[in-house]
This record gives sequence, C-alpha cells and structure tokens, in this order.
Amino acid sequence: MIRKFLRSKARKMGQHYNYDVSYMHGLIDISPAAAIGLGRLPQFYKYRGPAAGQAAWTGALLASTLEGDCGPCAQLVVDMALEGGADPASLQACAEGRPQEAGVTGLGFRFAMMAITGDPRADDLRREIESAFGKKAAVSCAFAAASGRIYPVLKRGLGHGQACQRLDFGGKVVKLAA
Repeated sequence: MIRKFLRSKARKMGQHYNYDVSYMHGLIDISPAAAIGLGRLPQFYKYRGPAAGQAAWTGALLASTLEGDCGPCAQLVVDMALEGGADPASLQACAEGRPQEAGVTGLGFRFAMMAITGDPRADDLRREIESAFGKKAAVSCAFAAASGRIYPVLKRGLGHGQACQRLDFGGKVVKLAA
C-alpha cells in the first residue's frame, strides 16, 4: 500500500517536470522507509527565508546542484525556478559560469560555490546577503548550498547519475562545458 502511494507521488512529480524518477521507484522497491526519508529532504532545503531573497536562494540551489554534476537534477532546479518566476537569463548566466552578470541570483550562486569549496570569501557574500535581505535569507542560502548536491550524489550512488550536457532555460537550450 505504501509503495503504491509513494510510486504515485513520484510518478506525478516526474510527469509534471518531465523528470526521470526511476531512481525513486528503485528506492521505493528497496526500502519505503528510505524513500520516505528522502521525501522529507525538501522540508530542509526549501526553507527560503523572505520573499525578497528568493533569487539568491535559487542561485545557491542551482550552484549546489551543478556542483553535484547532474544534468537532469540541474534541469529540474531550473524548471522549478522558472515555474516560480525566476529570470531565465540569470539562471543561464550562472550555469555558463557568469554569475557576476546574474544580479541577486548570481550573488546566491557565488556564495554557494564559495561555501562549497571552503573559500573564505563566502563570509563576505553571506554578509552581503544578510545586509540586503536579512539573516533568514542567508540561512536559506546556506541550506540551499548544502543540499542541492545531495540529489546528484545520491543518484550516482544508486547507479542513476548522468553527466551535465545541456540545460533548457525556458526554451533556450544551452550546452554546458564538460
């Protein structure tokens, strides 16, 4: 019964975003408890803080996902961001390695990349996010920086990882550098 419910939820999400959820189905088959645990992850990373800081959060989540190196996961983040009203040009600039040209989205992207790599300049960017949008926005960006890469790593660990190849930014398809 629980497997049927979990499969239905996964299938709906996959259909909505045109996303391959076969790794979710595999996980559900192996352990519904593990799948339920994975389903709780969004409660952590979707903490977004104030609305004014949404673009920074989006940039941080995209950076973390791309750092995890998964094309379908990055596309899912882009699709969800676009659905939420994100600027496609800013997302594209970040994905192409031009976050300085991406405004607030780029600020979140740069913060996340520096936090992930241990660059001490992440503190300066965190203070910039706090100054512009408040401490809750900085917390949300830290959560996004830490969590976006979980899915690509998890999928590789389960044998479902795929390399980045191209991303679609609302109709504009861009091939990313390997």
